[in-house]
Amino acid sequence: MGLSQINLEITGGSNPRPGEISIAMHGVLFLDELPEFDRHVLEVLREPMESGRITISRAARRADFKAQFQLVAAMNPCPCGYLGHFNGKCHCTPDQVARYRGKISGPLLDRIDIQIEVPAVPQEDLLKQSDGESSTRIQLRVEAARQRQLARQGKPNAQLSVTEIDLYCAPDAPSEALLRQAITRLNLSARAYHRILKVARTIADLAGSENLLTTHIAEAVQYRRMDKISSQ
Repeated sequence: MGLSQINLEITGGSNPRPGEISIAMHGVLFLDELPEFDRHVLEVLREPMESGRITISRAARRADFKAQFQLVAAMNPCPCGYLGHFNGKCHCTPDQVARYRGKISGPLLDRIDIQIEVPAVPQEDLLKQSDGESSTRIQLRVEAARQRQLARQGKPNAQLSVTEIDLYCAPDAPSEALLRQAITRLNLSARAYHRILKVARTIADLAGSENLLTTHIAEAVQYRRMDKISSQ
């Protein structure tokens, strides 16, 4: 669907109907070339990402739609797409890179739990045979982690409230010290702090660990890649 055609809000005039956000209910909403979307369109995502619902008010009526979805987005590292390329192909200036990344607002970025950079792969590495985990093994590990979450708290980690995060995602003393350092260094918000704890709890569940350890916290912090860039 073209960028000019997509409607993340609610379609229709005085009679609102579900748009892309609500249609993605219990599924994945994938946005490619994220900075190319209109800023207003992206800001609409903030409410449903936080509450799982979206409310649209019109002159004649007010409509409330469920919108529990998983947001997956992709973007280039810079306008030309070659920043950090091993062949040094990028010629974008720092100001151009900053303006490009600045199209994604801090409040929206704050709500994205995992932010990772995927660098270009040299040809010799691309041709090598992969030695990673099979999809079957990963699926079994994910299913076991989900069952562990349901047995512990009756819901997935992603749905934990702030109070429940304090109860089920409490770090030990060394982990808390590491998290405090990350908060200071990256200038993390309270929302980012709680999201890091949920991601760390999930990492621990995938590893079969009952306790939240420093390794889990460190890995979760590493996934806040854009926070690191914006704090530099």
